[in-house]
Amino acid sequence: MNTAWVPSGFLEVNGKSLEYACQGPAPDNAPTLILLHEGLGSTQLWRQFPGLLAQMTGFGVFAYSRAGYGRSDLADLPRPLNYMTQEAESTLPVVLDKIQLQQGVLLGHSDGASIAAIYAGNVSDERIKGTVLMAPHFFAEPISLNAIAVAKTEYENGVLRERMQRYHRDPDNTFYGWNDSWLHPEFKHWNVEDVLDRITAPILAIQGRQDQYGTLAQIETIASRCSATVETLILDNCKHAPFLEQEEAVLNSIKQFCLGIAF
Repeated sequence: MNTAWVPSGFLEVNGKSLEYACQGPAPDNAPTLILLHEGLGSTQLWRQFPGLLAQMTGFGVFAYSRAGYGRSDLADLPRPLNYMTQEAESTLPVVLDKIQLQQGVLLGHSDGASIAAIYAGNVSDERIKGTVLMAPHFFAEPISLNAIAVAKTEYENGVLRERMQRYHRDPDNTFYGWNDSWLHPEFKHWNVEDVLDRITAPILAIQGRQDQYGTLAQIETIASRCSATVETLILDNCKHAPFLEQEEAVLNSIKQFCLGIAF
């Protein structure tokens, strides 16, 4: 029995207790969609999206909160500036082994999309048959850094902090673990575009045209650098959270993408 495949619980990974939630069939009965959340996300903040994904695709859907997020153990701060690479190369492989992944698709949003791409490019794992990259970041842009500076003001004015307290065990650990890294003077040089050169499984790239955290240059670099098959979905009237703002279009696109993958 796969003890990690109950609706919710905790996994012990590299000395941290990480919360998770899953829906649909276990990995030995169907492919699995692995959800990787954004920089201020958690399992809860995917809201109804995982359940709808499971219904529409027939896949199992597994989401976990990284250290510092949701009800997981706190992150060790300050985070290194390559924290997304560390998550992809050190934590995610253990998570996938713990849930006994057989074959599946990585689905990441924002920071989670960067982590998914880094894993797909840097970790040799034949179980991963495709990657969905939603509002990804491969390099720091002025629009991103400006929006993150605005978020810091909102947090320290109390409005954002109050909202985050509902979803995170320690909102300060969550917020500053993310915000301090992105606003570090050296982070403007952060760039992981090279991972795209090594991704061989199909990619679905999704972004809102009005995304306040990144431009379409992030999507264009996927198409220009990847030798893998790349599908794109650019959504009008959509900012940084396509799975919430354009839920139906995103779900339909992911369903069609998954149906086209040879498992």
